[in-house]
Order: sequence, then structure tokens, then C-alpha cells
Amino acid sequence: MSDFLSDAEFDRFRNFIYNESGIHFSASNRTILESRLKERLKSAGIPTTAEYYALIQSNAEETKVLLDSVTTNLTRFFRNTAHFETLEHHVIPDLIARKKDRSDKKIRIWSAGCSTGEEPYSIAMMLHRIMPPGYSAEITASDISLKSLMTGKEGLYAENRMNGVPPDYLSTYFEKKGTNYQIKDTVKRTVTFDYHNLKNDSGLRNLDIVFCRNVLIYFDETAQKDSVNRFWDVMAPHSYLFIGHSESLFGMNTRFEFLKTDWACIYQKNVT
Repeated sequence: MSDFLSDAEFDRFRNFIYNESGIHFSASNRTILESRLKERLKSAGIPTTAEYYALIQSNAEETKVLLDSVTTNLTRFFRNTAHFETLEHHVIPDLIARKKDRSDKKIRIWSAGCSTGEEPYSIAMMLHRIMPPGYSAEITASDISLKSLMTGKEGLYAENRMNGVPPDYLSTYFEKKGTNYQIKDTVKRTVTFDYHNLKNDSGLRNLDIVFCRNVLIYFDETAQKDSVNRFWDVMAPHSYLFIGHSESLFGMNTRFEFLKTDWACIYQKNVT
């Protein structure tokens, strides 16, 4: 038993977090939850865990702050190059060909668990570079971390965050501001940032591409399957799902088809 949380308290907090977000804390990562709770109690000026638990039961804003604090926002521009090669050389050309004779030539994308915005901006830059005239992109970027979303909306990144950005992209799509880099409006206007908890319906529909990378690993099997099924429901009849390279739908009873391209393995929804 910990000096900070009793076993019963640990169960109470982790069950609350799971029910609110699907994020699962096992006994092996108990210390992470405890350290985040200590930070919240100190910041909120609350002396006991019992009082803090009572607060999150009644205060939706504090619940959002807590969920923000327990998420890990690790990301970078063009993370997992193979996925972006698949996007550029397989997924986008296929979608363009399918929409060629349609009046609606918009490609709709959801970056779920977008963290501080590097993923959706990477997608936006690539699409700006490769899409032919007459086509457009609409990217919704969502996260459970309000702090991360604010960074994404601002689009201002320190120089050491530019690792992975090709030099021609850096010169075309960013402005140097002191020691930082500001993403240009040509890219920013393609991306809409929005708070979203994957436990709930996103309200999005007819999506051509969903990126949800390195998010499902924080969920248990039930929450993973629920999230994946919700993705299916909001995706277009022929569409693509990108998950983290260490994640898999293998063994999960889903309707997505496994797709092995020349660059990476992804999933697709293919309904005739």
C-alpha cells in the first residue's frame, strides 16, 4: 500500500478516470497516477484525496484538468515516416481517383488524440503539397488535453520541435519568430482543433481518413473496441484508419480490413 493512496482509493480514482475517458491505470503504473494526483491537489490547494475526489465528482472542469494531467502528449512532426509515405503514395491517390467524378471533392480527416498539433499540421502540409486543383482537405484535430489543444491552435513551436520537418516544408509552411517557428495560415486554416473525449460520439461523419495513433495503448480491451467501432460508424464507405505502429486490431472483432501497403500496414473500411 502506498503512503499517498490506499488500495481502495487507488481503485476509486482509476475507476473514475476509466469511466470518464477509457484510460486504464494498472497496478504497474500506479506511481504515475499518484504523482499526477499530488500535482493536482497541490495546484488546487486541496489537502486530502477524499476532498479532491469529491471535487471531481461535482466539477466537470476539474475532471477535464485531471484527465489532461494523466495523458502523455508525446508527438513530433511527420512521426512514423512510413505512415506518411502510405498517405502520400497510396491513400490520397486512391481517394482522389474515387472522388474524381463527384461534385464533393473534399477529403475529410480526423486526427484523434492530436496532442499539440504536429500530426494534423504534418497531414495538412503534405496535402497542400500533393493535392491537385479542385480538391480540398478538412482536418479535425481533437484531444482530451486542453493545454495541448491551445498549443496546437497557436501553432508556434520551439526550434527543437522542428526535427523531422523536411527543409523545403520548413521554408514553405513556417515563419521564423525569434527562436520559434510559426505555422503559416495556409496550413492553419485547414485544421480545426476541438476538445473531444473518445468515450463519446465525435459528431463527425463521412470521414475519409482517421488517424488515431498511440492512443489505444492507454485503453483496456473493451474501451479499445468501443473506440474502434465508433471510428467505423463515422467513416465513409471507403476510408482508411491509421493506428500506432505498436498497436493492432488483431484479435479484436472489428469490421476493418487489414491493408499492407509497400510502406506500412494500416486498416480500411470497404463497404460496397
